[in-house]
Amino acid sequence: MKISEMFNRLFTRIGFSVFTILIFAATTPLSAQKLLIPMDLSQTDHLKAYGLAYWGLTKNIEIDWLLNYRAGSFIMDYADNIAAECRIRGVYFEQIDGATASQIYSEVQGENTNMDAVRLEKPPKIAVYTPPGSRPWDDAVTLALEYAEVKYDKVWDEEVIGDKLKEYDWLHLHHEDFTGQYGKFFSTFAAAPWYIQQVALLESTAKS
Repeated sequence: MKISEMFNRLFTRIGFSVFTILIFAATTPLSAQKLLIPMDLSQTDHLKAYGLAYWGLTKNIEIDWLLNYRAGSFIMDYADNIAAECRIRGVYFEQIDGATASQIYSEVQGENTNMDAVRLEKPPKIAVYTPPGSRPWDDAVTLALEYAEVKYDKVWDEEVIGDKLKEYDWLHLHHEDFTGQYGKFFSTFAAAPWYIQQVALLESTAKS
């Protein structure tokens, strides 16, 4: 048998597999690049980091939330536009290779660790229960959402009565919303015209 024929047969049996492995090994380091957004003290802006994760979900980017790993970090496939968005928002990130990412997942999913990886696939639809005329700075949650650039809707009694709450994944309420308290401004602004008007609106809506 000629050497060329032997080589051809050998390549037919094992050569293609070896060739495929070599090609995969050559391309994997580039394709396996990951972008890690740590949430520990190395993070420069935690609220913006949460907002960046929300932004990624709106762009159909699959993100893994690494619970209890570096204070609940986020990891996703690396892309230049994601890195650019991190820089624009002042969010600290780390570009890591596939081997490092595999080590992180191995640690997170270990049997003796209080950690886990949760796949995030779609942005949650968020609503904040708040009366008409409220401002973002009246509520720490809306203030945080505004700063983080996370989209949310304001809902009130009309939306509740109209059965609109089922359209949302998360609803934020204050304790005074369901205990009948007037709110944190009562002791200071009880005699202020704007507060009296607000109380009248709330009581009228409650009675109706």
